[in-house]
Amino acid sequence: MPSAKVLEEKKAIVAALKERIEAAVAGVIVDYKGITVEDDTKLRKELREAGVQYTVAKNTLIRLAVDGTALSAMDDKLNGTTAIATSSEDYVAAAKILSKFAEGHDNFSVKTGFIDGEIISLEKIEELAKLPSKEQLLTNVAYVFAAPMASFARAIQAIIDKQGEGAEAPAEETAEAPAEAPAEESAAE
Repeated sequence: MPSAKVLEEKKAIVAALKERIEAAVAGVIVDYKGITVEDDTKLRKELREAGVQYTVAKNTLIRLAVDGTALSAMDDKLNGTTAIATSSEDYVAAAKILSKFAEGHDNFSVKTGFIDGEIISLEKIEELAKLPSKEQLLTNVAYVFAAPMASFARAIQAIIDKQGEGAEAPAEETAEAPAEAPAEESAAE
């Protein structure tokens, strides 16, 4: 029988995990067996830079953390070596990074995932992995908003340039006209 101290530590881990899962907009559960320490370090670094929390956890602790929620249906996926990646802001970061990593490592695989507290299929995780990142989407939106303004600015500049060309021609004619006028005056005298 575990000591009271060990039980309290496990309860604290479950409570923290439950809070983290509830605060997450998206999460992915993976089977991490067979990856090297070097690969694991690179993966953790990439996830951390994307704002994704990645933790190796015992299946029992994850089961207890999701007990009584819609995520408890993923119980059948909680076997073997398990790690959980959650993001509190980005819906695609965990799926994108972990799916890409799984493609290059035969033993590493995505088990399941969730979005907004609902379990999603592996096909949905693959679709999420193919979506552009949040930064790319924001760049596209900014471009769409800026494009009409840029077109308008180019149109105004074209009008100004066209008027500028027309304004230069009379100035040249007036510059030549005074030179001819004195010649005509001298001939008239």
